Amino acid sequence: MAVSYKDYYKILGVERSATADDISRAYKKLARKYHPDLNPGDKQAEEKFKEINEAHEVLKDPEKRRAYDTLGPNWQHGQQFQGAPGFENMHFSFNGQDMNGADFSEFFQSLFGGAGRRGGGSPFGPDPFGGFSSRQRRGRDVEAELPLTLEDVVSGGKRSVTVQMSSGPRTLSVNVPAGIREGAKLRLSGQGESVPGGAPGDLFLRVRYLPHGSFKVDGDNIQCDVLLSPWEAALGCKAPVPTLEGEVELNIPAGSSSGRKFRLRGKGLGRPGARGDLLARVMIRVPAQLSDEERQLWEALAAKSSFNPRG
Repeated sequence: MAVSYKDYYKILGVERSATADDISRAYKKLARKYHPDLNPGDKQAEEKFKEINEAHEVLKDPEKRRAYDTLGPNWQHGQQFQGAPGFENMHFSFNGQDMNGADFSEFFQSLFGGAGRRGGGSPFGPDPFGGFSSRQRRGRDVEAELPLTLEDVVSGGKRSVTVQMSSGPRTLSVNVPAGIREGAKLRLSGQGESVPGGAPGDLFLRVRYLPHGSFKVDGDNIQCDVLLSPWEAALGCKAPVPTLEGEVELNIPAGSSSGRKFRLRGKGLGRPGARGDLLARVMIRVPAQLSDEERQLWEALAAKSSFNPRG
């Protein structure tokens, strides 16, 4: 089967006259773009990354580049290669990493000899960046929910969470930053699934606010209702109001109708020193049943009052 010529200069996007620095810069730019760690599950990016590595493996080395340039597109007419002159028993390495296990194309193998896939090496060739792995075996990352009460969110600190792993449930202690937002993720490095002979994955905990009996959440603000009797609303009073740190007393002025809101600054959610507010909403409740005496008093008030709630 014929093996097609591969233009390594075109693959890296450089001229044939490119310097070693030009080639290195082009390679790093493309390798970062197509690195499999940044394109998980993208087979096209994976193949492109292999192709880029192959081109760089040749063009970065003066001897390999010279052999490649000499033969060019007509390489098959020069000689039937099991290795170009001086490369019969070559052994590739990059930063101390054996390249003989990398996936090179048939063209590369025909041109330079036995650099086939042996010994179970990396399918992606060398890693040009110290921050990326060369696709070593690594355990699966795990994502789970971290349910928190609003009180937990405000106070922060150590919290316990149980996560279901393939090996069974695992209980961990996690440090929750005070004021963390719903939907935020906490990363626990190395706490994901383990894999024999490799590094464990990471655990990502996604924060979920638990429903609260007293408060509704609106961004960094929270809301609650303050229940008043009709006479408390009409005459004014001091009413207890719940907060996330405990109950406080709110001064309700006379003539406060249902729906009126009072703002307690800094009693909401958010980072310490930049917390939102608590909005306490007045809600007037009336007795469901009246004694005879109470009914008479209400009737007397209705007869005396000039107030018209619809006027």
